[in-house]
Amino acid sequence: MDARAIIAKVRDKRIPSTAELQWFAKGLADGTVSDAQAGAFAMAALLNGLGEEARVGLTLAMRDSGDVLKWDTPGPVIDKHSTGGVGDCVSLLLAPALAACGAYVPMISGRGLGHTGGTLDKMESIPGVVAQIDEKLLRKIVRDVGCAVVGATGRIAPADRRLYAVRDVTATVESIDLITASILSKKLAAGLEGLVLDVKCGSGAFMKTEADALALAQSLVKTANGAGCPTAALITDMDEPLAPALGNAVEVAVCMEVLSGNRLAAPRLHDLTVALGGRVLALAGHVEGEAEEMIAAALSDGRAMDHFARMVAALGGPPDMAQDWHTHLPKASVVGEVGAREAGYIAAIDGEALGLAVVAMGGGRRIETDKIDPAVGLTDFVRLGAKVAKGDPLCVIHARDEDSAEAAAKAVLAAVRLGDAPTIKPLIRQRVDK
Repeated sequence: MDARAIIAKVRDKRIPSTAELQWFAKGLADGTVSDAQAGAFAMAALLNGLGEEARVGLTLAMRDSGDVLKWDTPGPVIDKHSTGGVGDCVSLLLAPALAACGAYVPMISGRGLGHTGGTLDKMESIPGVVAQIDEKLLRKIVRDVGCAVVGATGRIAPADRRLYAVRDVTATVESIDLITASILSKKLAAGLEGLVLDVKCGSGAFMKTEADALALAQSLVKTANGAGCPTAALITDMDEPLAPALGNAVEVAVCMEVLSGNRLAAPRLHDLTVALGGRVLALAGHVEGEAEEMIAAALSDGRAMDHFARMVAALGGPPDMAQDWHTHLPKASVVGEVGAREAGYIAAIDGEALGLAVVAMGGGRRIETDKIDPAVGLTDFVRLGAKVAKGDPLCVIHARDEDSAEAAAKAVLAAVRLGDAPTIKPLIRQRVDK
């Protein structure tokens, strides 16, 4: 095998064989393939595409470049993946709710990327929680609790970790083929029997248009099914934050309210969790409508909270998280409202700008070595289409100091456009089942 020959095939719009892709992925993992060759491969894939057959082959090759977990559980091993948005903390609700319904959820998650928050950063805003664990502890928590929301070990899809780093510095992140292989190689390495994908679309998502979101959803679903994992996707609205909070600890606080049975604390977040849970349980053999009722019941009757609290304790967090979460979550030193400059309807919300405002406050990373302040963020964010009078609160800022609070207030005012009442898009815009 020769990396140059494989790169030339992609450059010339020819399809690499399964054996060639397996060799290339192994070379990414062990260093046989150089950074220059990885970058050339990524650029060729971006410009010419791989095609469905090679996309499946690359996904499986990157999955097989490291450990692939196998499970022996009395219930289905299933999971969910989101393409990222603002106020998107579904994972913290869905994993324990699925566990309460008899599923097992080894949820391999990531950190914040760009303007979007990271599930691991949210988990680690809970004092004591360590989300980077080894496989032995992952297996124990999944077996004992039913779910674990953790980071990938160094032995999960190492080829993807290498290729992702190269893509980040070679302007090839946008390739749908490589996005698909990156997402699915890690998820399939977790040994899943079913996967539901939440593909975000709108101002707060990476995919701004429904056409782009649909293209990604179809690529993900076709590839995952082609790789042998039953998979479906929902294309969901991100023209406003999914939860009324943006930031790490403040999003955990909203989740704790929902886990306490308070759907009205975040109705869109609750309803999407129910829809995604029902869809993935249907892939595991349940009737979808009945499965949605199961998820909703687990959220309302405290069973999902019990699984979440046990998971937190198993990851090193407080043993009484279910009862005293208010006292455990960090609090910002500066808290204040942002008032509307004029009366009108909330006509548009720039979700990406809001996410970047939280990053600027210290709630995310500009560079990899930045340390996150888990307490900062925005809460009580006004809904799209709401009617406000001059001075009515648009949100509440939680900041580390007055200067960052003032900067965040300016960013919020710039991100919210007042005008005529907008047309509100449905929470679930489309379904992709094959």
